Amino acid sequence: MPVEVLRANVRKVIIEMLRYLPNTVSLVITFYVIFLGVFFGIKVVGDPATVEENVRYLIVSNAFWFLLILGISSMGWEVTAEATRGTLEQLYMSPLGAWRILLARMVGVVGANLLIMIAMIFVSMLTAGQWLNLAPVPLLLILAPMLVGITGLGYATAGLAIVYKQIQAFLQIVQFAFMGLAFVPLSAAPWLELAPLVKGIDMVRQVMVSGYGLADFGAADWLSLLLNSAVYFALGLTAYLACERRAMNRGLLGQY
Repeated sequence: MPVEVLRANVRKVIIEMLRYLPNTVSLVITFYVIFLGVFFGIKVVGDPATVEENVRYLIVSNAFWFLLILGISSMGWEVTAEATRGTLEQLYMSPLGAWRILLARMVGVVGANLLIMIAMIFVSMLTAGQWLNLAPVPLLLILAPMLVGITGLGYATAGLAIVYKQIQAFLQIVQFAFMGLAFVPLSAAPWLELAPLVKGIDMVRQVMVSGYGLADFGAADWLSLLLNSAVYFALGLTAYLACERRAMNRGLLGQY
């Protein structure tokens, strides 16, 4: 049954992205336009001695900001959409539990957006004429725990959506907050290592921009990445389950 639930929800995500293709395309174009705006700003007013490195930095940061925003917001959007359609309570009739169904949808959303993000990176590299180090093994090993942390934050937004229903304004604030986390270098603010996913993004930049390999990261780097992702996943899931209990106790599931 879990495999069937995963397959069905991944299929649902793909169908909706294709059925509402103009919305999907508009979303990608929005992030690309943002990239172009910052890119031309760097070319015009940036230091010529560091412009190439800054552009490579921009490509990575913009792509992962795209992934963070869609990954973290997707569960909240899913809950809001289900509540609007009047089908939210049906999720809670499943013997697997709603949190597992949302996890299956998260897999579909993140998987689809990963493919879009890869395409965006290649288009951005072609636009800028700068080529990144796309070492698959280090990037996959870093990305895997990052996705765990993203899932935890997604659960937190889903919990808020269950209780408060309309959280679009909150998600817009989150977009700008994570823009800062994605773009600010860890070397400029070391305390940001405690923030969600910043350590992972910094390690990805070191691989893609500076050409780091697995041997260039110490045990402390991997431990920080793994602990950060595990802590935020646990906090996010705990927050979701607490919000779920509150909504059930107050009879909010069927209300919108």
